[in-house]
Amino acid sequence: MTRDNTFGSEETRRLCEAACLVKTPEEALAFFADLLSPHEMSDLAQRLEVATLLRSGRSYVDVSSATGASSTTVSRVSKCLRGERGGYRLVLERLDGEPGAAGRANAEKADGLGMQGRQV
Repeated sequence: MTRDNTFGSEETRRLCEAACLVKTPEEALAFFADLLSPHEMSDLAQRLEVATLLRSGRSYVDVSSATGASSTTVSRVSKCLRGERGGYRLVLERLDGEPGAAGRANAEKADGLGMQGRQV
């Protein structure tokens, strides 16, 4: 698999399908512990925390200081948080139990649209 085709590859689709099969936080921990190195797991958890803090209105400097994330990481997460894919927004809405998050995702799925609004 080449890096240029990572998000559209069959391997990536299978990975996403596998992640959807996880039903509890304990199962997720077992799956991710097998799949990722401790450093990779820490990086992913940090990015989610960065997104959470940015979404709550914290400044880049505050977020970097609170999480230890580099300014580059904070900037990238911020860009993704505002981007068209909407992955961070969707997950954070669901974690926060915000109304409408599941409905929007189901409507996109029913329309056959992916996270980028393209046909899947």
